[in-house]
Amino acid sequence: MTEDIKFILSEIEDQYLHDDNPRPWIIGFSGGKDSTMLLQLVWLAIRALPKELRTRRIYVVCNDTLVENPKISSFIHKTLQDIQAEAVKQAMPITVHQTTPRLEDTFWVNLLGKGYPAPNNTFRWCTDRLKINPTTEFIKAKISEVGEAIILLGTRSDESATRARSIEKSKIHIESQRLRKHMLPNAFVFAPISDILTDDLWQYLLQVNPPWGGTHRDLITLYRNANGGDCPLVIDTTTPSCGNSRFGCWVCTVVKKDKSMDALIDNGEDWLEPLAEFRDMLQDNRNNREWRQKWRRNGSEQEQDEKDWGPYVPERRAYMLKILLQAQKEVQKTEKDLVLINFQELVAIQVTWHRDSIFQYSVASIFNDVYGTGYENSDFNDQNIFEKQILKEACQTEEDFELINELLEIQKSKYILVNNYGLQSDIENHIESYSKKL
Repeated sequence: MTEDIKFILSEIEDQYLHDDNPRPWIIGFSGGKDSTMLLQLVWLAIRALPKELRTRRIYVVCNDTLVENPKISSFIHKTLQDIQAEAVKQAMPITVHQTTPRLEDTFWVNLLGKGYPAPNNTFRWCTDRLKINPTTEFIKAKISEVGEAIILLGTRSDESATRARSIEKSKIHIESQRLRKHMLPNAFVFAPISDILTDDLWQYLLQVNPPWGGTHRDLITLYRNANGGDCPLVIDTTTPSCGNSRFGCWVCTVVKKDKSMDALIDNGEDWLEPLAEFRDMLQDNRNNREWRQKWRRNGSEQEQDEKDWGPYVPERRAYMLKILLQAQKEVQKTEKDLVLINFQELVAIQVTWHRDSIFQYSVASIFNDVYGTGYENSDFNDQNIFEKQILKEACQTEEDFELINELLEIQKSKYILVNNYGLQSDIENHIESYSKKL
C-alpha cells in the first residue's frame, strides 16, 4: 500500500469520526473507475473501525437516466447488488439507492412526446431532467432529515483544468480544508481522491480487489473495449456532463460520434448496432428543417432562424417511435429482457400527443405494427398516470400511497356512477379496515 493511499484512508477515517452528530455521507457512484476507487477506499477505511463507531450513515447513490448504455447498465446493476448484499454481511452502515427521472422528465417523453430536439451543446435539456434533478431531490431529502449532509465525489484534479479550478475555488477553511461548499444549502462536498493521478488509480484497482467481492476485471475490460470513460454523477452545473466518448446515455447526441459505443460493437457487442443506428439518426436529423415545426409548443411562430426552430413535427415523432420499437425488438432477440422504452413512457407519450390535439397518431397502432400485438388505444391513454406518479412521490411510504390511491378509486367509482350516496361511509369503513391490518 502506497503512502498516498494510506494518507487518504486516514483522512477518510478522521472525517468519518469528526462529527458529534454525524451528518450522513452521500457517495455519488457511477460505476466508473473514479467512483469505484472512492467507494472502495471509504469501505476499507470504515471497515477498519470498531463496529460501535460505525454510526454515520453512508448512502451510495447511483443515477439511472433510463437511457444508459445497456452494456454498462447491466454491469452497474450487478455491482450495486453485490455492494448492498456484502454491506449487510459485513455490518457496514452502507445502503444503495438508485435515482431516476420523473416520468414527465424522461428522455422519451420529452423527445417523442413533446418533440424536444435531440440535445446538443447549446440546448442540453437532458442534463437537468435526467441527472441533476433526481439526485438533487434525494440529497435534499437527506438534508431535511438531519439538517446537513456531506457529498463524497470521485472528482480528481488531473481529469481536466476546468474541474481542477472548480475544486480549488470552492474549498473552504474548515475541517482541515477537506470540505468545499455545494450549491445546495447545508451541503458540503468531500473529494478525498482529488489528487490521485489516473495511472496511480488504475494501478490501485489492478492490485486491490473490491471489498464487496470479485475483482475489477470486468470494469477494466469495459474500459478497454469501449476506450472511453465513465459519465460522472452530475449534481450541479459545474460538474462536467457526458461527452468525449464517456460511458453514459446511448442516445447522447452532444458528441458528434459515440466512440465508446462503436468500440464496444467493434469488440464483439454487435447486438448494439440498432442502438448506434438510432442515435446516428437523431444526430443527422436534429437540424433537418423538414423534421422541425416553425412554432414552439406554446403556439408562437418563430423566425426562420436555427436557434428558434420548434419541436419535431408530429409525423417525425411517430416515425422515431416506430424506429425505436423496431430497434428494441431487434435487440431483444439476443437480450430478451432489455427494454429501451417502458410501458409507462408509452402511455405518457400518448397522453402528451392527445393533449397537443395536433396528433392523428396512435401509440397503440405503432406498437401493434412493430410487435404484432392487439393493444387498444385505451391501453395507452391512462389520464391518471401523472397524478399517480405525483401522489407516489408525495407519500412517505408505499403503504400511505396504497391507502390514498384506494380512497381515490372509491371516490372515482362513485363519481362515475353519478351516485355519491354512501361515499363517506365507504371511505370510513376502508380506513378502519386498513388500520386493523397495521
